[in-house]
Amino acid sequence: MRGISSYDSSSISMLFSSLEGKAGGNSDILGINYSDYANIRSGAYGKLMSSYYALGSDDGSTKTSASDVAKKTSTALSKDSAKTLAGIEEAASDLTDTAKSLYSRQSNSVFSKNAKGEYDENKIYDSVSAFVEDYNSLLSAAAKSDTTRIQNAVSSMNNITKMNEDALKKIGITIDSKNGTLGIKEDTFKSADMSDVKNLFNGTSSFVYGAATQASMIDSYAQAEASKSNTYGAGGKYNYNYNSGNIFYDSF
Repeated sequence: MRGISSYDSSSISMLFSSLEGKAGGNSDILGINYSDYANIRSGAYGKLMSSYYALGSDDGSTKTSASDVAKKTSTALSKDSAKTLAGIEEAASDLTDTAKSLYSRQSNSVFSKNAKGEYDENKIYDSVSAFVEDYNSLLSAAAKSDTTRIQNAVSSMNNITKMNEDALKKIGITIDSKNGTLGIKEDTFKSADMSDVKNLFNGTSSFVYGAATQASMIDSYAQAEASKSNTYGAGGKYNYNYNSGNIFYDSF
């Protein structure tokens, strides 16, 4: 079946006109039942089509994208803006990746020893510093969220960190009492016993794995919130649409 983009305004008008006398039928086109046509036309779908034709007029103006059209007829269900959620997703994903490079126990792990049986302290410090930076970035991004699930996951991540405060302090990592952000002292870290560092940052029973688990959940919650949108149907009911399968997007 051809998408709406393959029809011009004239053919669409003829199509709609042909439906006028079939309101009681059961056939459908583009997922629209003829019996609901009159209501749909006066609701969100009709508004979308009107916007589409207006944008595609012959006045030489540039045609707006489908996402821009959808914004005119959609109301977000999420408490957070798309910008806020995108920032949280990115920060959470970065932290998850950084943490994974630390807790991994593969042969090329950050904590792999060299031929002399020694740890590469500089490599470990750089990786842990990256974790600290990404951890703080996620806290900053998530602080803008009003979504309960995201807030709860952040609290859980902070609690996991707080539970390891003494061990972290021993290797030069401190926790800000006001905002929970981390700080790292290079000299203290590099002079610490690398076995203590490894206990905190390597393996699935480590502190960093617990933090990464919460970061992954935050990422998932942010994605779920970002996918939410709705339009009002003519009968006052919500039609839920998602970025990955929005009928409006698929139609153009």
